Amino acid sequence: MKIITILTLKTNYIWVIYNQLNECIIVDPGEFVQVLKILNKLKLILKAILLTHNHHDHINGIYELIKHFPNVQIYGPIDILNTGTKLVTVSDKDEFFLLNKKVMVIGLPGHTLNHIGFYYNSWLFTGDTLFSAGCGKVQTGLIRHMYQSFLKIQCFPENTELYPGHEYTLSNLNFALSILPEDPEIVKYNKKITTLHRRQQRIFAPMTLALELKINLFFRCNNNNKNLKYALNCFPKTGKEWKIFRNLRNKKDLYP
Repeated sequence: MKIITILTLKTNYIWVIYNQLNECIIVDPGEFVQVLKILNKLKLILKAILLTHNHHDHINGIYELIKHFPNVQIYGPIDILNTGTKLVTVSDKDEFFLLNKKVMVIGLPGHTLNHIGFYYNSWLFTGDTLFSAGCGKVQTGLIRHMYQSFLKIQCFPENTELYPGHEYTLSNLNFALSILPEDPEIVKYNKKITTLHRRQQRIFAPMTLALELKINLFFRCNNNNKNLKYALNCFPKTGKEWKIFRNLRNKKDLYP
């Protein structure tokens, strides 16, 4: 089982998963041109599409893909029903099989109310919930839900590979350094990514959960992290740690 990375629409990731039989799954096809080029080049047969949420930059490619593969099965959250596609609606804890492997649906609300992720072959597709060194904007969901989604992701094995919906690594690291400028793990990784960026590398995913636990401040929003609490001037009572997450996300929203 292999994965092809497509970086398109400036920052969007599309993931193409395929097996030895040339059968494939596509995650969040925000456009179709590059996808069809790869499918045709490798002679891949599209069996299924996985959608994490209903935003256009994650679903716009499905309409053309359906024309080329009319039998493709589409899986996604309930709020994609109004797109006019034939959709199998899935939600947290649902399970099904694709290409002879189990797909586990993980509820990851926050960016949108019904946002989901997919755990497949030890890979976690996080959509716009988690990005490298950052998290998605809270749009139609709630900040407490986003915080809980991060707690849920944190429970996966640390060797889990994370496949986000967008590439914002360098910007997220720069923001993290604006909060904790002397954090050794973030300083080290920022130096690495900055060097690669200067060499014109633009793809920095997938990443492991182990790495994100070191560099992603949104995983540190608990009462054990004194440096972050002081940086945000936020000292919530036990059980209200989501307020640290809220303050951090608010600062990210204002970051240039």
